[in-house]
Amino acid sequence: MPDIDEIKEQVAQSCRIIGKEEMTREPAGHVSARIPGTEHIVIKGRGPGEAALRYTTPDDLMIVDMAGKRVAGRDDLTSPNEVYIHTWMYRTRPDVNCVIHVHPTNVVLFTICNKELLPLIGAYDPFALQMVLDGIPRYPRSVLISDDQRGQDLATVMGAKNVCLMRGHGITAVGGSVPEATITAWRLNDLAEINYRAALLGNPEPIPDEDIEAFRNQVRGARPRAEGQPSSAPVYQNSTWRYLTRWIEE
Repeated sequence: MPDIDEIKEQVAQSCRIIGKEEMTREPAGHVSARIPGTEHIVIKGRGPGEAALRYTTPDDLMIVDMAGKRVAGRDDLTSPNEVYIHTWMYRTRPDVNCVIHVHPTNVVLFTICNKELLPLIGAYDPFALQMVLDGIPRYPRSVLISDDQRGQDLATVMGAKNVCLMRGHGITAVGGSVPEATITAWRLNDLAEINYRAALLGNPEPIPDEDIEAFRNQVRGARPRAEGQPSSAPVYQNSTWRYLTRWIEE
């Protein structure tokens, strides 16, 4: 079980990855992680002393309870207005230990144009393909998730999936760990970028049905699913997380 210093370091690393990848409009966006064995979470603070995601350190994080109330943190930081995204995911999803909410430009474009992300890639990134095949839910409103009712509504729309698009707003991504949730958000952003560029070039053509079925069979045989776990839950890839955490330090 990771200790709280390790959790804070991973959350800060996730923020810096998202910032350096320009997956959000700075400084908007936040990452959180459940503190095991407690009703508390670590989350990036906002307010007068907040850092841009690209420059987040453990000192820029705070601890809040499942109501979003401060437990510990600097006086110049407060919990995000949309802390309810995080608290409701943790309340309703015991499998979730990290929640990410950011505003990737290309994803937002797809939501406001009511365009679906197509299964354009196969071997390029089978895990991103699996997200599309499983279906990516959409939260239909373009409002701040700034109270319990909206947090609950978002959690209901997201269900057991690990990503959700939010119309004219951004995304929410979750995972069983900080690396898993971060890689999921990173893959979704890349998938949207590929779809966007392909649409600019011409008429994007999904990969053939026989290839889709081959990847479905591969996923079915690769790993058993826990009860209630979506098939889109990505296998945690140590090499990807090592790459991303070294890349942000360059």
